[in-house]
Amino acid sequence: MFGDTGFFVALLNPRDELHDLALALRDQLRPFHLVTSEIVLTEFLNDFSARGAVFRGAAAQFVNELRRSSLAVPASAAIVPQTVEQFAAAFAVFRDRTDKAWSLTDCASFLIMQQVGIREALSHDRHFEQMGYRALLRRGS
Repeated sequence: MFGDTGFFVALLNPRDELHDLALALRDQLRPFHLVTSEIVLTEFLNDFSARGAVFRGAAAQFVNELRRSSLAVPASAAIVPQTVEQFAAAFAVFRDRTDKAWSLTDCASFLIMQQVGIREALSHDRHFEQMGYRALLRRGS
């Protein structure tokens, strides 16, 4: 299963409209193997960068624990590193799909999911559905 930024934000932020759904999915699916990427974690940390010291610290701790695979989110986690090659491949998708509003992070995530053979994402982002994946945080997916 692929972990997207929105899932992590919803887990950590009790005021997020998807917080309860993210917690319920986490508990319902446990144990599961989670795959995410450094670019997703960068986006996650950026989201919390201006929310004050408490949230910023909690976000940093969340990423540290996820990196150690000891967080109570998955049974195990794999974080795909950002590489020059990954950036170039994601950028090519970003550049070539001008008909879509996909972010560079979306493009990298799609490529990782394709490479690993993952069909479901812990995400609310409709862009995952545009690529034919299940976005589990979208109600009715």
